[in-house]
Amino acid sequence: MARVLRHIDVLTLANLSLLVLYPVAWFAPLLRAGVLPLFGLKEISVLSGLAALWDTDVALALVVTALALFAPYAKTIGLSMVHFRLASPRIKPVLDILGRLAMADVFLIALYIVVIKGIGVGRVETAWGLWLFTACILTSIAISYLTDRRKAK
Repeated sequence: MARVLRHIDVLTLANLSLLVLYPVAWFAPLLRAGVLPLFGLKEISVLSGLAALWDTDVALALVVTALALFAPYAKTIGLSMVHFRLASPRIKPVLDILGRLAMADVFLIALYIVVIKGIGVGRVETAWGLWLFTACILTSIAISYLTDRRKAK
């Protein structure tokens, strides 16, 4: 246990904080959407969006689940294992791919917002959860990059 605790630094703490922040981002409102401006906008989170997708398109729901939930969380856990020297740094290329897959989910959400706004049928507004989710993924990518730089020295 003492060996593990000696290796806790800022990068490790930042990475561990993502284990808490990702679930917050999954429940947080990503966007508010509505068909007509007169009616209230419905808040959509990662989890509420996934629930709706499971009812309509199981294949797409599986892809989004992998991109939004499993990829970023698996990367964070894997990177924590590297930080605590419980896994070899050789797994880093796989972890980097997981980070890119998670960023693809943010791209899909942004694309959805642009398409809906472009059609002009309804109204879509971004919410704080989208910014939190994006910040978590970008932070994870930065931590991974800084971990590589630290290992190179």
